[in-house]
Amino acid sequence: MKYFIFTILILFNYCVYAQTETTTAPTDTTVKSNWTPVGTVGLNASQIAFSDWSQGGDNSVAWSFLGNFGFKYESNPWLLSNSLKLAYGMTKLGQTDFRSTDNEIYLETVLSHKIGWVVDPYISNTIRTVITDGYDYKVTPEVQTAAFFDPGYVTQSLGFTFNKEKFLSTRLGVAFQEVFTNKMTQYTDDADTPNEIESFKFETGIESVSESEYSIEDNVLYQGKLRLFTRFKHLDTWDVRWDNIITAKVSKYFNVNLMVQVVYEKQQSLRTQVKEALQLGVTFSIF
Repeated sequence: MKYFIFTILILFNYCVYAQTETTTAPTDTTVKSNWTPVGTVGLNASQIAFSDWSQGGDNSVAWSFLGNFGFKYESNPWLLSNSLKLAYGMTKLGQTDFRSTDNEIYLETVLSHKIGWVVDPYISNTIRTVITDGYDYKVTPEVQTAAFFDPGYVTQSLGFTFNKEKFLSTRLGVAFQEVFTNKMTQYTDDADTPNEIESFKFETGIESVSESEYSIEDNVLYQGKLRLFTRFKHLDTWDVRWDNIITAKVSKYFNVNLMVQVVYEKQQSLRTQVKEALQLGVTFSIF
């Protein structure tokens, strides 16, 4: 937990410094430097109930929350982009307890410097973890597989980024990844040291992150994000995370969302993980 707080403070201090530097600089009438906030939240819910229903069935209720927030700061030639994704959802079927269906925090900061090339140098920091305890419900009794910052993934990257197109941005760089655990040491333990259980793992490798966003129709938007990470020790094995969201706007506040997430990380599972959700819910912008 202390590492998480430390990382947040570093990012906060850097952002404050960047803002302070701008306020003391001479006024430039040709370049407008400011913070651009973006924030959307969505709530999806479904419920079904039966009473003396002869055709069978079971009561169910499900809900999910998704929040996407961002603060972008631009002062030529610097560009600082901060984004935060919060996802949490639960479902209950019959007499079973509520079970989590969405459970994630994804915080990312990218600082780039325009140098007049096709690509620009950048540094980035990413934090990934869950909000609450996560369980594997396929076994009885269920087994806990995650908790807040257990595991927690912190990744720093240094390289070059291409963001000249409105619908596409991509970056590639050398990466340093730290994995923190408390009880879930299966994510950090080194099999080569059977007499010791490690709760921290440091890895170096290559990270690639690509993001795309474009309108399929006037009221249909596609958003995608693909992250790849490989370790220098095992360049033949890549961690893959591919997020896809198609949003169809039904009215001012109501949207239909199709979300597909594909994850492959050998330390978590030898099989490719896939999550799909089709939801109707309320979405609105905060700012």
